[in-house]
Amino acid sequence: MRALVSSLAAGVLFGFGLGLSQMIDPARITGFLDVFGAWDPTLMFVLGGAVGTTALTFRLVLRRAKPVCEPEFLVPKRTSVDRRLVTGSALFGIGWGLTGYCPGPGITGLVLGSTNALFFVAAFAIGLIVSDKFIGEPAAEKKSEDG
Repeated sequence: MRALVSSLAAGVLFGFGLGLSQMIDPARITGFLDVFGAWDPTLMFVLGGAVGTTALTFRLVLRRAKPVCEPEFLVPKRTSVDRRLVTGSALFGIGWGLTGYCPGPGITGLVLGSTNALFFVAAFAIGLIVSDKFIGEPAAEKKSEDG
């Protein structure tokens, strides 16, 4: 229960930050990507704040024996760049550029009643289901989980 409450609190804080910084407005995102037109640099400041905070705190947090609300840290074990990572990143970026939404702002926009966010979140969910059904996990990850 404690993990659920802390996850909800973190999600609400994240959503509030997205709303406060206006990163739920797709025009902000497409404006940032329009480097040869009416470029809007505000996303750079939000990303810089996030990366800076993570760079300063990530190693400190991982020095703990375990997280406060979970039995262990869930840190990815794979560090290689492969075709799946590059393809998935490209699809994510294309979708973000076309719609101005990524999952966080999409869900925040959905909570705020945005019709466009509703369509984005529905398409995102369908993409997750199709990906899981037809692509699944890489064989190497399945082996490591099975032991």
